[in-house]
Amino acid sequence: MEFLTGQQMPRRTFLRGMGTAVALPFLEAMVPAGRGGARALAAAPERTRLVCIEEVHGLAGCNNWGASRHLFAPETTGRDFALVSDNPLKALEPYRDWLTIISNTDVRNAEAFALPEIGGDHFRSSAVFLTQSHPKQTNGSDVWAGTSLDQLYAQRSGQATPFPSMQFCIENLDQAGGCTYNYSCAYTDTISWASPNEPLPMIRDPRLAFDMLFGAGASADDRAARRGARRSILDWISGEVERTRRQLGAGDRIRLDRYLDNVREVERRIQAVEAHNRSGEPRELPDAPAGVPDSFTEHMRLMFDVQVLGLQTDMTRITSFKTGRDAQNRVFPECESKQPFHPASHHGNREERIVEFNKICKFRVGQLAYFLDKMKTTMDGDASLLEKTLIIWGSPMADPNIHNHRRCPLMLLGHANGLLKGGIHLKAEDGTPMANVMLALLHRLGLEDVKTFGDSTGEFEL
Repeated sequence: MEFLTGQQMPRRTFLRGMGTAVALPFLEAMVPAGRGGARALAAAPERTRLVCIEEVHGLAGCNNWGASRHLFAPETTGRDFALVSDNPLKALEPYRDWLTIISNTDVRNAEAFALPEIGGDHFRSSAVFLTQSHPKQTNGSDVWAGTSLDQLYAQRSGQATPFPSMQFCIENLDQAGGCTYNYSCAYTDTISWASPNEPLPMIRDPRLAFDMLFGAGASADDRAARRGARRSILDWISGEVERTRRQLGAGDRIRLDRYLDNVREVERRIQAVEAHNRSGEPRELPDAPAGVPDSFTEHMRLMFDVQVLGLQTDMTRITSFKTGRDAQNRVFPECESKQPFHPASHHGNREERIVEFNKICKFRVGQLAYFLDKMKTTMDGDASLLEKTLIIWGSPMADPNIHNHRRCPLMLLGHANGLLKGGIHLKAEDGTPMANVMLALLHRLGLEDVKTFGDSTGEFEL
């Protein structure tokens, strides 16, 4: 124990000042006396974190030609799989030991079930990803899908944290009404459903997400005044920081300083984005809030940073992240391809156009490497967040050219407190629902009483 007063510090400890509340990460001073040290507290099963990430609109490796070039699923299964240089997962090779690739699963509930639903895949798929349920076709308020996996877990394991779950996104939202093909925009705007008729809003603005985590101001006016003064939230708690540091041992002081430096760096980057976007310079995303970077990479990284901070401080244990919209026409200047996303995805099965779309896939999937590095280097007691987290990444679509939902991409990252071993490629039998994998994950997360999930036919052997 490293609390010089000899008293245990509560796990839920905040440094407060002027409407700001900065939660602390796990410190040795929080270890209960006589209970076996940090391992007993930090590795408890209920502390397994869950992160769910949707990659919209499939991958270039999920058509026949792309599959023959192993642009998603490796050629071999088991632990000796190889990732070819053009596989978007190649960027994750340094994290191979935490990677479980699951290929050849289907998301049939994203398909059209009736004639009026044909063509509505873009406006249906995201609602299926974590629910594995077929959405009701409506552009009214009577939406109906299913309760999503993240929310089932949040209802059991998220209630002890200030935020039972947090939901994030990259692209603009419009839940105000109907979209296209008689589907409500609610189906396209979120992947998290608290109940079959309760879609949860997602946060796009890094500033809003940051302020939610750290209570940066007692009111909107307070927050605006602080930002106008270019003050850091840490300025308001400097006295509390020094008081706390004096009570900590040497190791905890280093942990605290490193954490606060990281908080300040994320805040500084958000401030820089806001300053640029308010400068009057032309923007690539003129309708986006000031806190949203024009750069896709910087936006992704800030949202990943906020999620790491939320998980590290135990403000939440469950996040979901929607990284785009199926029909977006966005061009990514940092990407090797300068083609708009959606037109590039409809490659017409022409090899040169599949290769071009794959450049975009490599760019987008490659963003995960930043997140995995942050998770691997952020410690929570005796192990990293990557060891203690289950990350589900996948898409409810396979080949975007024909809106196919068979053989969709799916992978798991992290060791989930020992629930996964990683370093393996598993190929499902033909016709296996992706829901079978999600049912198996729910059971491993402690929800053994969930007998079916979506269109599951059984539990997938991980």
